[in-house]
Amino acid sequence: MPLLKSWVPGANDPDCDFPLNNLPYGVFSPVIGPPRCGVAIGDMVLDVAGMEAAGLLSPGPAPVLQGSAWNPFMELGPRLWEAFRITLLGYLVDGSELRGMVEPFLHRRDAVRLHMPFAVAEFTDFYAGRHHAENVGTMLRGADNALPANWLHMPVGYNGRASSVVVSGTDIRRPHGQIKPAGAEAPVFAPTRRFDFELELGAVVGQPSTGMVGLTQADAMIFGYVLLNDWSARDVQAWEYQPLGPFQSKAAATTISPWIVPATALAPFRVSPPPREVPLLDYIADIGPMHLDIDLSVTLTPEGGSETVIARTNARELYYSAAQQLAHHAGSGCPMRVGDLLGSGTISGPTPGSRGSLLELAWGGKDPLTLPGGITRSFVEDGDTVTLRGAALGRGYRIGFGDCCGLVRPALPAG
Repeated sequence: MPLLKSWVPGANDPDCDFPLNNLPYGVFSPVIGPPRCGVAIGDMVLDVAGMEAAGLLSPGPAPVLQGSAWNPFMELGPRLWEAFRITLLGYLVDGSELRGMVEPFLHRRDAVRLHMPFAVAEFTDFYAGRHHAENVGTMLRGADNALPANWLHMPVGYNGRASSVVVSGTDIRRPHGQIKPAGAEAPVFAPTRRFDFELELGAVVGQPSTGMVGLTQADAMIFGYVLLNDWSARDVQAWEYQPLGPFQSKAAATTISPWIVPATALAPFRVSPPPREVPLLDYIADIGPMHLDIDLSVTLTPEGGSETVIARTNARELYYSAAQQLAHHAGSGCPMRVGDLLGSGTISGPTPGSRGSLLELAWGGKDPLTLPGGITRSFVEDGDTVTLRGAALGRGYRIGFGDCCGLVRPALPAG
């Protein structure tokens, strides 16, 4: 698909994350006024809540954009999502006769504050990146037993904490947890010494379900996508993970990017799944291109230092698509809610520079990364800022998410 040109400043810049082809959904505060629903376009944010109040937008039978979350709009369903998008395109396309009606509702993006774009109902984190699963499994169990026996048959996941999902730019406090030091007879309660990031893609569920859903239905239920960093305390995880998996090690914080990129905007970037060594069961069997071609990167900036790219990979490396994860999640009859967030699991590629966590990049601390100035990192230190970026690349444009970043602060005193 070619670039759709807009009259909004910056929207036609090939390096801009937010061309007319994108139109992602967020929540922002202008210089004066409370948080409200907005859409990113070029260098600006369009106040769609203000437009709805002025009678210029009517997404549904009643106002749905006046709050500080997109959940009421998501409840309208895919048909009205698409109609709303078409209406926005008519206002913002280059040469639109409606430009004068829209301009008063534009705010410079660098002059507003961004908030959580939706209310997270539940958070589930999967483990759908094969290279990541093999790397971690190799460290724990050896190369011959890297993948668990169930991994090629289903998307493995766990239920995380919705209460600690935060928007990009929120400082991250180093968490405490039970840690059992090497050689110690008993664990201690202390700040994690092996704090890590995880480069993931988050799928936002926009429609509810009350029973099993087919793969086509699951795909239609996905409203859009965010970048997601599921911060992890690896030493806490190593002590607690058997037999039920992560708990406190991943409960402190999960950072998401501030803009929900619509599934429709990413549809031109669908790609086929990877080859299957084991046929998938019918309820999650591949039915066409459902994976996404999105370039991803991670940077680390030490306190007072320069930003360095430490990893580059692509979302197409995932073994299971978001729709397959959702269909599996609902396979037990588990009800899904509007605002459910599904993390893909760490997205790593086949090469050392494409690994989506420091656990892999520094191979459990055995091979520390060297940053400019001779600084080394095995895990994230206090004062470090970790930033995830991603974009699907079209012909002369990019569909981006904005930065997903967090600055790590020292642990608070225990007690």
